Formats: sequence, structure tokens, C-alpha cells
Amino acid sequence: MSKLKGKVALVTGAAKRIGRAIALALAEEGADVAITYRESAEDAAQTVRELEALGVRALAVHANLRHPGSVRSAVTQVADQFGSIDILVNNAGRFETAALENITVEQWDAMFETNTRAPFLVAQAALPYLRVAEGRIINIGSLGGMHPWPTHAHYCTSKAALHMLTQTMSKAFAPEISVNCVAPGMIVNGEVSAEYEHFARKTPMKRNGSPQEVAAAILFFATGPHFITGQILGVDGGLGL
Repeated sequence: MSKLKGKVALVTGAAKRIGRAIALALAEEGADVAITYRESAEDAAQTVRELEALGVRALAVHANLRHPGSVRSAVTQVADQFGSIDILVNNAGRFETAALENITVEQWDAMFETNTRAPFLVAQAALPYLRVAEGRIINIGSLGGMHPWPTHAHYCTSKAALHMLTQTMSKAFAPEISVNCVAPGMIVNGEVSAEYEHFARKTPMKRNGSPQEVAAAILFFATGPHFITGQILGVDGGLGL
């Protein structure tokens, strides 16, 4: 179908898991894809090989998204290599379980630096290229950003902030750029555990989601009407209802 042929997509934290599924889905629609990684060099290299096998250009860039200089360098490398950036997917994230009363300042700051500040920094660095391209920014939020989970207070708060950042950017970067957010619920990649089964039973669709279903939602925002902006789309099988 090649709806994205000639477009360049940057997906942060896409060496594996949901990010990898997003990168592959974008490539299947014809986009050239750059990914960032921090520690998963071998996984990133494998993902690049799989992207190239789909007939697109691919690039993996090492970046620590908690450091502004590293963010700017990564975005510049992508733009220099591919000539433009049309789609930015802020996928890189951090997840942690901790009782609220035991969360340290270091844990709190690390969560916000990854889940909220990094998308801001990457979007800011990519903004000149996205404006020229009349591009799209798609953030990966969370069901946890809509519902309070008492053992994930720092995670939920950081994702709620990302949801608000999405809506703020959608107004600030209009009319050139559309900005939206996909908020997954329980997403598993073939793993089996009692906890996952517990969530499946609570979900109206009676199962957990897959990375490919999150990627499909990303494709909707990447290929759908540019007029759609500032939206937060739950991909949770109704778990949040």
C-alpha cells in the first residue's frame, strides 16, 4: 500500500517490544525509519536488518534521551542521513512498580526525565524539520495516565503529564504539525503470567493487547487526516472503562 513512501519516521526506544513493532509497521507502509536505542545495541542492529529487508532505509542511533545534548545529536544525525523528518513517535519509556511512600526523589526524577521530558526534548529538536514537512508527532501515553494506580504513582503522573503535553503541543505546533497520543493498556508479546491473565479477565474484550495493535493505532495517526490533532486514543480493549 505504501501510504508513507518517501516519508521519514523517527521512533525513539524502538530496538524491541512495542517500539520495534511500530518501526516495522511504518516501514511496511513505505517509510524510511530511524530508531534510537540506549543499551540494546544488538537488538537495534537486528531491528535495522528487519527494516531494511522491507526495502526501506533504516538507521539506529545511540542516544540517552535524558540528556539534551544527546537528543539534539540524535535528531541531527537522522535529519542529516535522511534529509528530513516527517513523523516522530515518542515511544521510549520507563515503567516501575513502587509503593508511593517509598519512591525516592531519584526514582521520581528518572521517571519524568524519560516519560515526559524526553518527548518534549525530542519534539523540540525535531520541530524545524517537522514544520517544513507539515509532519506528525505521536506520543505513547498509557492507560496509567488516565487512571490512578497506587503502586505506580510516579509512572501514572509522568504519563498524565505526557497526555497534557500532547494537547499543549497540538495547539502550539499547529497548523503545520498534528500531535496525538496513543495510550495502551495491558500489552503483551506472547508472555504468559498470572498477572497478565488477571488483566485479561478484567478486560471487556477478554484478552490483552499486542504490540501490533498499538502499531496499528500509530499508523492511524501517521496516515490519517492531518486535521485530527490533540487526541488521546486508548488501545486497551475497554480495560479503562
